[in-house]
Amino acid sequence: MNKIEEAQDILRALGLPAAQQNEMSALTLLALCGLHPDDDWDHAHRQGLTVTKGIMAFGAEVYGRHYAPNTRETFRRQVLHQLVQAHIVDYNPFDPGLPTNSPRSHYALTEAALAAIRTYGTAQWEAAARRFVNEQGSLLTVYQRSRSKKLVPVRLPDGESLAFSPGRHNVLQAAIVEVFSPRFAPAAHLCYLGDTTDKKLYVDTHGLASLGVVITEHDKLPDVILYDSERDWLFLVEAVTSHGPMTPKRVVELESMFADCHAGLVYVSAFPDLAEFRRHIGEIAWETEVWIAEMPDHLIHFNGDRFLGPRR
Repeated sequence: MNKIEEAQDILRALGLPAAQQNEMSALTLLALCGLHPDDDWDHAHRQGLTVTKGIMAFGAEVYGRHYAPNTRETFRRQVLHQLVQAHIVDYNPFDPGLPTNSPRSHYALTEAALAAIRTYGTAQWEAAARRFVNEQGSLLTVYQRSRSKKLVPVRLPDGESLAFSPGRHNVLQAAIVEVFSPRFAPAAHLCYLGDTTDKKLYVDTHGLASLGVVITEHDKLPDVILYDSERDWLFLVEAVTSHGPMTPKRVVELESMFADCHAGLVYVSAFPDLAEFRRHIGEIAWETEVWIAEMPDHLIHFNGDRFLGPRR
């Protein structure tokens, strides 16, 4: 490995998230260590460097990596702040009283990080890295724990629980399962539930196949699919927070996708509130249903001689 790759390996071992294992982060570590391409890691030393004239200048002069001046804040916000949180770097250790906007504001390796880093490439490295993480904590673990606290829980009709990634779209999807379904499809079985980060969070492949539905492309599926066996209706529900109601185009796409399905298809556009519904009202296809989470006991049917049921 070259020096930049070695620096990335060190950051990984010291518990940095993937976003802080990139080249910018590696160059920052090398600058703070004062290491040139041919230096051994046991030559690392503690020094205070500013962002522009210290870290960025070192990367350009020693490693030929030139960053535009306006990336200074990227170094600060996307690299240095996280290195400080990980206890790998100290902020203003040689003059703690400096004001926040001082041109002399600087960063330096912590004593604990320096001691571990100096062992890289030796038989002591793995133990030193583990000791550092055990004593100082892993930022990756902290971030994952923080993210887990923000997950959106959803309880399925059969009592099973899942966790969505955070976000307004997934909150609405949870409401479709927990609020819409018991009201308008109380006997329905959940067949599919997507997530903004996991398009196939829950899939009953066997159940869909028994209806004549074979999934090949998750990206094109509606957000939620529910099957009401008593009425033999398949609810195709789109959760609309910024785009994607049941437009005429979308209905045609789904009709083609579910052409072999023997159940009647019910198309539903779900909105979090009236404001979002108003934004899309002109796009919604006739003979489809609208559900608004802030008024959960009511449905709006777009025209036709029946309320709630398969398109004819």
